[in-house]
Amino acid sequence: MAFTIALDAMGGDRAPAAVIDGASRACAVNPELRFLIAGDAAAIEPLVARDARLAERSELLHTVERIEADAKPSVALRQGRNSSMRLAIDAVKSGEAHAVVSSGNTGALMAMAKVVLKTLPGIDRPAIASVIPGRKPVVMLDLGANAQCETHHLVQFAVMGEVYARAVLGLSRPSVALLNIGTEDLKGDDVVRNAAAVLRESALKIEFSGFVEGYDVLKGTVDVVVTDGFTGNVALKVAEGTVAMLGSYFREAFSSSWRARLGYLLAKPALSHVQRRLDPRRHNGAMFLGLNGIVVKSHGGTDGLGFGNAIKVAAELVGQDANRRITDELAQVGGFDSHGAQHLAAS
Repeated sequence: MAFTIALDAMGGDRAPAAVIDGASRACAVNPELRFLIAGDAAAIEPLVARDARLAERSELLHTVERIEADAKPSVALRQGRNSSMRLAIDAVKSGEAHAVVSSGNTGALMAMAKVVLKTLPGIDRPAIASVIPGRKPVVMLDLGANAQCETHHLVQFAVMGEVYARAVLGLSRPSVALLNIGTEDLKGDDVVRNAAAVLRESALKIEFSGFVEGYDVLKGTVDVVVTDGFTGNVALKVAEGTVAMLGSYFREAFSSSWRARLGYLLAKPALSHVQRRLDPRRHNGAMFLGLNGIVVKSHGGTDGLGFGNAIKVAAELVGQDANRRITDELAQVGGFDSHGAQHLAAS
């Protein structure tokens, strides 16, 4: 199936070079992809021209306006109607593109996408979901979109995360759990405990595994870990910092003496394997789940390899018809309401 991905070419620290490099890499892997590239033609056209295959499959949406990294979402909404980010999102709304990928300002991207695309039926709030590299890949959400959540939000996240895991990880029946301070039923606050009760009693065809703790995320105890955006964002940043710290320790240790450098040469193949597994660029691409359109957020500082992986995530979600599957899952249980998902509990 051929489909088109809209790219915000001016978003991110290395734009537009990283965006075009990523599109070129994606083209080489997937012959079905086409692109709508939003941004400054003067900066983009010379980069696209280097790859004849990409040039043949791309169309440019010219604009010199961009959303700055420090722009407030409210300001971006008012003043960014002709920005590269907004044009890319509008392309999904109009049906010109099947998905949008951006490395730009996260808050602005969420605000614009929610206003333009709206949310799926039965979804109150979008959530940011991504794959965490641990002992095995684990989908985690929310990673920062919703600092505070109620019971029905966590239940919605569980549904969306389960579909995301099937689409991106290729799992036929991913296991889902709620992040908590303990695995016992009495642990955690009312929101988390009530969400667990709803998931156990509902008609959702989800393999719900109860609660997991923080160390279970990287351990890979389950396939999908659900939490509020505040906790998820903190956990993600701690994990990223730990990986960076370990890398620094290894570099210091292997450069401390000639014996250590010799040891590095012997251990290099194994270390390269570990580095590849933990390379954040190979897991780049977080979806704004719950929007009525596929929106993928790439890390702002990533390079072409990372952006190409974000495009791959978008393509997989489109190919798996992820939004329709989320909507179908919610329809099976009659939807949610703002009073703690009574409809789900009743079913």
